[in-house]
Amino acid sequence: MKIYIFADMEGISGISNSSFVLTDGSQYALGRQYLTRDINICAQACFDAGATEVIVRDGHGAGVSVLWEKLIPGVKLIQGGSPGERFSFCAGSDGMILLGYHAMAGTQRALLEHSYSSKSIQNIWMNGERVGEFAIDTAIAGKYGIPVIMTSGCDKLCAEAKAFLPQVVTCQVKKSITCQSAALLAPADAEKLLREKTIEAIEKLKNGEMKPYKNPETVTIRTEYMERMEPAFGLVADRTTERTGTDIEKVFLNF
Repeated sequence: MKIYIFADMEGISGISNSSFVLTDGSQYALGRQYLTRDINICAQACFDAGATEVIVRDGHGAGVSVLWEKLIPGVKLIQGGSPGERFSFCAGSDGMILLGYHAMAGTQRALLEHSYSSKSIQNIWMNGERVGEFAIDTAIAGKYGIPVIMTSGCDKLCAEAKAFLPQVVTCQVKKSITCQSAALLAPADAEKLLREKTIEAIEKLKNGEMKPYKNPETVTIRTEYMERMEPAFGLVADRTTERTGTDIEKVFLNF
């Protein structure tokens, strides 16, 4: 059984503001440690639940935040960019875990809420529904026939994930207070919960309860940016582009 973990940083346990996730932030070194710790806890739980292969994609920013030398044995790590691909080497995976995710841009009082870029993107719609990273990444995983089985993050992310994909197991490791503050679980409690929820998700996968997201025949991605754009392909308004196609990954990544 092959499990693919795509790890973002904002929803990782212990992270409570932007100083942990920005490369020039005062707490970024700690943020990297927390990210790697959550990955190790999740990956070990995958192995303990029967996984024979665990691939981790470093999905935060430029994809170089995970501390390679701190990973547990058996994990395969993918770092750096992958133009035209959201999930490098995901083919053949039995399940996907979206670890350390956050709520979509505009979610009220949600910790570090944004949709892919906090600097440039205001809103994203998929076939008319306003969505964030969880929904789009779930749809891309569905293109490959891979079910998203678990996600971790704050209470706002967990509610968003359940609304889009009711089958998903959610792991709430903190509660949002504002965009820059959160109520955190103690490390041991977060570790216990993450382990339990990972094993629960894999057991449901083995029992046939997890199905890949089924994409429609065509998908339209509309993106509203924060600043007025110069004329470009797909421009439908001063700050909004729109693309339609049959491949969610290519439509979203503009390939």
